[in-house]
Amino acid sequence: MLVALRAGGLKLTPQRLAILRELADDPTHPTATELFSRLRAELPSMSFATVYNTLSALTEQGLCVARALEPGAVRFDPNVEPHDHAVCDSCGLVVDIAGRVRGGSPRTAEPVAGFAVRSVERVYRGWCADCSSRLERPTGAKQATGE
Repeated sequence: MLVALRAGGLKLTPQRLAILRELADDPTHPTATELFSRLRAELPSMSFATVYNTLSALTEQGLCVARALEPGAVRFDPNVEPHDHAVCDSCGLVVDIAGRVRGGSPRTAEPVAGFAVRSVERVYRGWCADCSSRLERPTGAKQATGE
């Protein structure tokens, strides 16, 4: 990634290196706000704009992918290879699903009239192990009717 950043004309400032390190070490696809919050203590003079602009530059250079996996802020994924995701409906945890779950590529996907498919991915929604163990889900119980 560092070589690609230099090739793209970006200086390797301490702020950019810290953002890159934090993003690469986080498999949960953090948001710009999450990265900013984590790095604030280490780099108190860094602005949110620096984080956002660095992530935008990484995305433009194909070094990460901006993903809208749930309503709200975009998450940044350093894994640019085709893959699917599992998203926890409770805490928002995002986990990569290794490899392609199904065969094929965007070019072999069922064509949509007038639409050029750029990528295909699946998002599995449910509960992560931690949230699943905390959720109370009645088994076989009837729902209240409000009477």
